[in-house]
Amino acid sequence: MQKNGLFGELMAEFFGTFLLILGGDGVVANVGLAPRLAAEGYDWNVIVWGWGLAVMVAVYVAGGVSGAHINPAVTFALAVKRGFPWAKLIPYWIAQIAGAFVGAFGVYLAYRDGLVAAGMPNVWCTGPGSVMAAATWGAAGSSQAVASYSLITSFITEILGTMVLLLGIVGWGDSSAGNGWMGAFIVGMVVVMVGLTLGGPSGYAINPARDFGPRLFGLIAGTKDLFVGWYWLVAPIIGPLIGGALGLILYDIFIKKYLPKPAA
Repeated sequence: MQKNGLFGELMAEFFGTFLLILGGDGVVANVGLAPRLAAEGYDWNVIVWGWGLAVMVAVYVAGGVSGAHINPAVTFALAVKRGFPWAKLIPYWIAQIAGAFVGAFGVYLAYRDGLVAAGMPNVWCTGPGSVMAAATWGAAGSSQAVASYSLITSFITEILGTMVLLLGIVGWGDSSAGNGWMGAFIVGMVVVMVGLTLGGPSGYAINPARDFGPRLFGLIAGTKDLFVGWYWLVAPIIGPLIGGALGLILYDIFIKKYLPKPAA
């Protein structure tokens, strides 16, 4: 148990997820509302790297207290396969979603003028209508991108992306290098890898809190159509929860039992 018990862990999860969204949705708003470079240099790549760096900072800040799950899919996977107490699952989820909500509020404060001028576009979450679509697909993105992929495709991509995320996290943790200070950097790089390779169809939420908390804030702020249909539940919430647990299950089957045993 951590020095400050469950309360300290929840505060770390709250603040870590706040930083994650402040940086992650912040880069989405920056690219979508205030481009400073030519289009070919200020696009999806900037968003992906911004999210990876946001994850890195959040893990550095919160990792020493709670382990920096900052993601309900990670918490759920660790409960399924790594002995994380089930009694802490819902409190962690609440702290993570609350931190994501407040992080979105921070982005609103920073970019309010641009958001209002643009009609309060969706810089908050993934799916149809997100400004990330235009960053991926160009000027036609608002009507073409995520909506051009079926719900089942987006769902499968979220499962795969979160599976890769968990594989990267536990693979690093079990490596001979151990966790150490490089852990946060490695997690951030895994997120970059997922964004660059699997991010297109769904916007790679790979984190239910990352999507749901800001989606709730966006609804309050006046962004339209955030809860139309079933996308918001199926792809960014159910998909990552399945993918995270699947990643650990597959890792234990194909990798963990074959790792060299530590010397006596």
